[in-house]
Amino acid sequence: MKKTLSLLFLVVVFGLTLWSVFHGADLSETLYHLSTVNLHYVIPSILCVLLFIIGESVILFYLMRILGVRARLLHCCLYSFVGFFYSCITPSASGGQPMQVVTMRKDGIPVAVSTVVLAIVTITYKLVLVVIGTVTLLIRPASLMVYLEPVESLMYLGLALNVICIAALLLLVFDPMLVRNLATFFLNLMNRIHPLRNMQQKKERLDRVLNQYRGAASFYHTRPVVIVHVFLITLLQRCILFFITWLTYRAFGLSGHSMPLIVNLQAMISVAADMLPLPGGMGISENLFLDIFLPIFGEDFVLPGMMVSRGISYYTQLLISGVMTIAASLILKGKTSE
Repeated sequence: MKKTLSLLFLVVVFGLTLWSVFHGADLSETLYHLSTVNLHYVIPSILCVLLFIIGESVILFYLMRILGVRARLLHCCLYSFVGFFYSCITPSASGGQPMQVVTMRKDGIPVAVSTVVLAIVTITYKLVLVVIGTVTLLIRPASLMVYLEPVESLMYLGLALNVICIAALLLLVFDPMLVRNLATFFLNLMNRIHPLRNMQQKKERLDRVLNQYRGAASFYHTRPVVIVHVFLITLLQRCILFFITWLTYRAFGLSGHSMPLIVNLQAMISVAADMLPLPGGMGISENLFLDIFLPIFGEDFVLPGMMVSRGISYYTQLLISGVMTIAASLILKGKTSE
């Protein structure tokens, strides 16, 4: 039932996205401009998607080796494909990490290891966006703000949501007892308002989750250099995905705006959309692209540009990850570890 509702929600959001993007657009003209795309730029864009996913695989492999787990790089790639597929189809990318834990467990990776590794990956992944967003909105370079000012409030909202998420994760890592007390308080409060089923089981499940994250705190204290390495790899990983927008800009034969400008603007779209409760930021990402990049792509090319850029960075990523998730289900089975 839950999977059916999730799928229905995804379909509804996709339908609303199509309506909001194409409502009132001249489709024949859009298709004509799409036909002019230079494939010499499209193919490297698809490679950027693969490098983006493999970037996380390298981090997983690196962290597991440091923790003494002899993981295979190919299997780490499969874990990443699974994570990105479920992140693409669930609100706020909430489904990616749990499915990675399940997949790793099937492949013999202990839950105690996978949760530590994924906690570090998740915090760093969001921290990169917070750093980019904070620096941009504090320095407020005129070359960027002229494009961001019409949607600046969404940038602040997205930045705030990412900061709250990181703060919650850090509390989970460094002060699990405080999290336990707060969660227990709210569980008891909800139970008074409306009696909950299996209250004791819910508290036991909470304790198991908190125990799994204890190891991450030790990792942060004892291996700060490793955390810096992970941050730098993640920064490069995310910039590779943002680079697709510049390749799209060039694919239409456009010029006059620098690559750093376009990459930074695309990064700010991710800052705004990353934590909103929409699968893959669907809907908001497309509309922000149309608003921000209209002066850069021009009226004729902004909609085709969005279709190509978003089509590769999100929908192609979803397709490739979906296929590889099926492959992972066939390859990674039979070595369950506690």
